[in-house]
Amino acid sequence: PCLSSEYKGAMPEHLLMHTADAELFAKYQKASGGHVRYTTLAPEIPGVPGLIPRLNAMGIVCAMGHSGAGYDQCAACVDAGVRSVTHLGNAMRLFHQHDPAIFGVALERDVYVEAICDGRHLHPGTVRLYLKAKGYDRVVAVTDSIMAAGLPDGSYKLGVNDVVVVDGDAKLKSDGTRAGGTLTTGKALLNLLEFTGKPLEQILPLLTENPAKLIGVYDRIGSIEEGKEADVVVLDKDCQVIRTYSKGKEVYRK
Repeated sequence: PCLSSEYKGAMPEHLLMHTADAELFAKYQKASGGHVRYTTLAPEIPGVPGLIPRLNAMGIVCAMGHSGAGYDQCAACVDAGVRSVTHLGNAMRLFHQHDPAIFGVALERDVYVEAICDGRHLHPGTVRLYLKAKGYDRVVAVTDSIMAAGLPDGSYKLGVNDVVVVDGDAKLKSDGTRAGGTLTTGKALLNLLEFTGKPLEQILPLLTENPAKLIGVYDRIGSIEEGKEADVVVLDKDCQVIRTYSKGKEVYRK
């Protein structure tokens, strides 16, 4: 809930937190049974830099995004423990040579960056720029998808908001603001192969190892190794999903 009103995207204004409240986060974490793993913070919200180490202590990995903060504010949050930037390039102040802002910190500092690889949120050249600047071990491919993913065009909900999906593009019914998307991870993989021309083995970590390492669960998932949870996706020669296993049990067959 600690997001900038100016860069809130499809988030409802009345639910935003205008001063960071560690006790409320602690309440959420307790209610979830400790399952809140990752949250996005806007560095300019009062109290956010001091909140970051407290959230880390609760087991919550912090990212920054939905922000209009300047370079110094963002750099201070990285120093405080931010490990990632949420969907870099979307719902945030963009790069300027006099104040590179969150964009500059994301590309300069040793943090992960998320990239929405649907071809709508980011130009393919932008994705390639992130990969060149950060390396293939620091980019996390995300879908940013809502409940409409995998479903036909029509009317859906994003939290309290009404969303209309036309040609797979999700936008708020009220004002046409883009509201997440309908991308699937399988399609993101195909897009990345097309955008980059790189081999499958170079692209796969963006969808597997990197996110698992970011949120601190690589000891259990994110790669196929003895002792891990046997979460396995089987692809055909065209990189289409034909089988999926969760903890060793088949849950999907094409």
